[in-house]
Amino acid sequence: MPVSPRQRAGGAAEQLALDYLTSRGLEFVERNFRARSGEIDLILRDAHELVFVEVRARSGAAFGGAAASVTSAKRQRIRRTAQVYLQSRFGWRAWPALRFDVLAIEAGRVLWLRAAF
Repeated sequence: MPVSPRQRAGGAAEQLALDYLTSRGLEFVERNFRARSGEIDLILRDAHELVFVEVRARSGAAFGGAAASVTSAKRQRIRRTAQVYLQSRFGWRAWPALRFDVLAIEAGRVLWLRAAF
């Protein structure tokens, strides 16, 4: 199946985000976890926390920029998808501490919003 330019750009942004976060000590767990409720771009471990990362890339700050594009509806889908992930990996065992981060890439600059929501 051919990959569109938008998919290619999204994959490149996710790879940049993964490289950025692992270079800062986070440990890679999973990429592009999909469920009926949505998708989580990156899942990493930061010490004792499991970190769910939404990667957003924009060429500029028009319409509020990359970080502002994570709407309340998007946050809700990510939370629901994280619950599916946790249930599938941990079942009824205790879940680890969680954090939801946003990594915004805008005009080549990276902005890491820890505990964004």
